[in-house]
Amino acid sequence: MTQPDDLVGLSAVELRRRIGSGELSPVEVLEAFIARIEALNPAINAVTATCYARAREEARQAEQAIKAGGPLGPLHGVPFAVKDLENTGGLLTTYGSPLFKNQVPETDSVMVARLRAAGGILVGKTNTPEFGAGANTRNPVWGATGNPFDPMKTCGGSSGGSAAALALDMLPICTGSDTGGSLRIPAAFCGVVGFRPSPGVIPAERRQLGWTPISVLGPMARTVDDTRLMLASQAGADPGDPLTFPLDGAAFAETRPIDLGKLRVAWNVDLGTGIVDAPIAASFRRKMAAMRGLFAACDEVDIDFAEAERCFDVIRAVSFVSRYRDDYEADPKRLGPNVRANYELGSRMSLADVAWAHAEQTTIFRNVQRTFEDYDLIVTPTVAVSPFPWETLYLDQIGDRKLNTYYHWLALTWFVTLATNPTISLPCGSDDNGMPFGLQVVGRFRGDRELLDASAALEAAFAGSAELRRPLPDIAPLAQPVAALKSIATEPPEDRLVADH
Repeated sequence: MTQPDDLVGLSAVELRRRIGSGELSPVEVLEAFIARIEALNPAINAVTATCYARAREEARQAEQAIKAGGPLGPLHGVPFAVKDLENTGGLLTTYGSPLFKNQVPETDSVMVARLRAAGGILVGKTNTPEFGAGANTRNPVWGATGNPFDPMKTCGGSSGGSAAALALDMLPICTGSDTGGSLRIPAAFCGVVGFRPSPGVIPAERRQLGWTPISVLGPMARTVDDTRLMLASQAGADPGDPLTFPLDGAAFAETRPIDLGKLRVAWNVDLGTGIVDAPIAASFRRKMAAMRGLFAACDEVDIDFAEAERCFDVIRAVSFVSRYRDDYEADPKRLGPNVRANYELGSRMSLADVAWAHAEQTTIFRNVQRTFEDYDLIVTPTVAVSPFPWETLYLDQIGDRKLNTYYHWLALTWFVTLATNPTISLPCGSDDNGMPFGLQVVGRFRGDRELLDASAALEAAFAGSAELRRPLPDIAPLAQPVAALKSIATEPPEDRLVADH
């Protein structure tokens, strides 16, 4: 008989296989993950609102469906959690903001509804910065989320709760979203996989500026194959998102063998940002040396990102002006400091600034695509620094370099966002501080499936190397709650809306 601790360590792909074969019951799978959440979540505060009673009923129904012998969905009986920026019908959705601390939506977002329709069992929500603004997961509603490798350090963000929960086997799959790196950065800091798909692969109907490709939804998991399994149920066209298009979502779950020895890889330490901390740069060079022999070519290459810093400032600010103008004009103090900073930056911009930024993004897009005329992948560090204490809201300096904005330290990921190419962060050993190191791998334009194929091959190759394989956290120090994580929660939800244990 599989023990609970062994069970939560199984991949989502293996869980689904055993559930489908009758080797595992959806009920016992769910109970094992609930027990894991209750044991470890007090130490890192990754999972927020939960819906255990409903999940238990759905697990019982999933068990009956197996006994009845009918068709089963691709996620049948597999537990999952949703980042607290996506609406979940009947389950608290706060966006990390006191403005929505007691909001219980009537319906699921399209993406959540698809996961549930595929047989996935929603367990709860995962923590995020207020409105997802920032790469340090802390907000006045739920408090901060700690890093599984050191609870007093940041787990990154804005999908930090999802990444931390995955790293500790509290869930097998979780959702995330990404504008400037919100899937990739927490994946890197927590030693899991975060995939930013091409715009339009997964519908994101809550975006007010539906024609802007800067923000996407995506899957997070502990392995590439698990990431693919989740993506297969998320992907596909929807009339609520004008960027979506017809595609075969199920194909994402099929891993095609790839020969790394035929790939040509371009790599760069900082993409011209000039902000990568020296120890991270040294770690990255060491890791590239360790994997160099895997490829047909592995070359350090310069890529022209033009005026990416100013471009991203404008394009990001436009979306904040669109979404938060009414709240800001009613009372700026209703919004957190990161959201206010974005709005105020955008309110000072002109139509000429916006026109320039969109033209500049087109230039950046074309420059990056030219690199793929000679190379199959572009590789960089995911994040410029090692995880820092979560009490520090954001970094304003790296080494001797003063930073321009609260998100400047994330430039490695948002430079790539501007190109719109699919991008993944893969666990790649540890840094010099013993914290997880993330490798950002960029694929060809619209080459999502090819990037995932290559990523699965990289993951398999890394597993045999002490320098490159995925690190795992030590759970022994997490036996006690970390009260400081919730100490900054000044606007907790009403108890009756938080959970249904």
